[in-house]
Amino acid sequence: MKRLTYLLPLLGAIISCSSPDYDVIIRNGLIYDGSGSAPISADLGIKADTIAAIGDLKEKSGATEIDAKGKAVSPGFINMLSWATETIITDPRSMSDIRQGVTLEVFGEGVSMGPLSDNMKADWVKNAEEETEVTPEWTTLGEYLEYLENKGVTPNVASFIGATTLRIHTVDYDNRPPTEEELDSMRLLVKQGMEEGALGIGSSLIYAPAFYASTEELVELCKVAAPYGGRYITHMRSEGNQLLEAVDETIRIAREAGLPAEIYHLKAAGTDNWWKIDTLLTMIEGARAEGIKLTTDMYTYTAGATGLDAAMPPWVQEGGPEKWRERLKDPEIRKKVIEEMRTATNEWENLLLSAGSPERVVLLGFKNDSLKPIYTGKTLAEAAAIHGKSAEETAIDLVIADETRVGTAYFMMSEENVKRQIQLPYMSFCSDAGSVMPEGKVLESSTHPRTYGNFARLLGKYVRDEKVISLEEAIRKLSSMPAENMGIRKRGRLVPGYYADVVIFDPATIQDHATFENPHQLSTGVTDVWVNGVQVLSNSEHTGSFPGRAVRGPGWVGYKD
Repeated sequence: MKRLTYLLPLLGAIISCSSPDYDVIIRNGLIYDGSGSAPISADLGIKADTIAAIGDLKEKSGATEIDAKGKAVSPGFINMLSWATETIITDPRSMSDIRQGVTLEVFGEGVSMGPLSDNMKADWVKNAEEETEVTPEWTTLGEYLEYLENKGVTPNVASFIGATTLRIHTVDYDNRPPTEEELDSMRLLVKQGMEEGALGIGSSLIYAPAFYASTEELVELCKVAAPYGGRYITHMRSEGNQLLEAVDETIRIAREAGLPAEIYHLKAAGTDNWWKIDTLLTMIEGARAEGIKLTTDMYTYTAGATGLDAAMPPWVQEGGPEKWRERLKDPEIRKKVIEEMRTATNEWENLLLSAGSPERVVLLGFKNDSLKPIYTGKTLAEAAAIHGKSAEETAIDLVIADETRVGTAYFMMSEENVKRQIQLPYMSFCSDAGSVMPEGKVLESSTHPRTYGNFARLLGKYVRDEKVISLEEAIRKLSSMPAENMGIRKRGRLVPGYYADVVIFDPATIQDHATFENPHQLSTGVTDVWVNGVQVLSNSEHTGSFPGRAVRGPGWVGYKD
């Protein structure tokens, strides 16, 4: 026994000497730290969930070692507008985004996954699409983020509070201002959401019932978010005919509420509005010079994607989806809707007219299995020819038959403007899409290629091939800049002490492959990804690990200095 006692220190020393210095060492990579600085050749060491060292680690050992020679090593990318809210539950791999290096999905464009009332939960289940059918097991936004973390998902997740969700929770789908009591209830919900870690208030003002909210209502909600370090992020009331007026409204909300603002998927939509880009940028830069922290994000395509609701007047949609469809069945109302769909106006955003013709509108997503093989991937003009009616009548009939808004792409933007926007120093990026694997029921519907290719397209087409911006600047726009904009701590940079969200990709081969004709194609070129120090992608294959965490804003009561 005495002899064993003498040997214990020696055994401990042997074990200590043989233990690796790091859990992971990435060797020989070209490290882009996310700051926008030129890359350096160095090694990177990870311990647990943290970046532990960057430099010459040839004398150190790692439990896992990766040779990244000839490849870029960068911070994980941030998707500023993701619709993976439900797809990440049904398939937590998040493959279409992970294969592009996305390690943080940001939700909340108008609609958020909380707060939910009992009626909202019931409506959700009733209207759920088959391939993403989810029964909510949460009520508040904070509970949703905890649900994802506990369930296990690949990427990190964060969210804004949806102004539309607040309105439905309190005012339902009515086209009226809230009473003072209702506004107070909305304020309390904002307070709760911010303390649970929401990033701020998100709006989507071209859609009913968000369209019914006044500027003053949005200011009041944002005033509650401001002291928590929140920001206002918006799909503006117009991206076309009233684009400049919509920017004015956004600036006013930021100024009066005293908080930063971001414009979702910046664009000048419709050929008649492409010229407005100069005035638009002058307005944004003027607000920034005034001291308003105004930023923007975008996707790297000339087509947007939403639904056929964006081609119909908001008044017909009052009361929610069922009442909308009921009204469309009334011959007199139907006649009026068709007339308004064909008439240019500044009163609401008509994306059918912005696209220019039904030939520039593509039908992407249906719930009804009988409609999918007939219309998926067809233009609205082709669908109208099959249906034997006008484009407007066909759109109405499809909404009624499918009992959804019908997923739709609208070709509205200028390639020249896309390139100009990419160069803006305050521009980050978003997919405005879910994150999926091209298999099973996913393949029965079409989708916008941005689902699979938005970030790879930036790094391949616009950085490598067309040299619109440098690689280090693109990585900054994908990582540290959006993290700083949202007040997210210890993410977005490759710096010792930061969380180990790390991507290895080949700048020479990274490429998007998804097209409108064949959208279900994963991007290539990203080989390895770590989220919170855990490898989730190895040699471009998912590892089966789900280390994603809820990333909360600066107002979260759990934050400690």
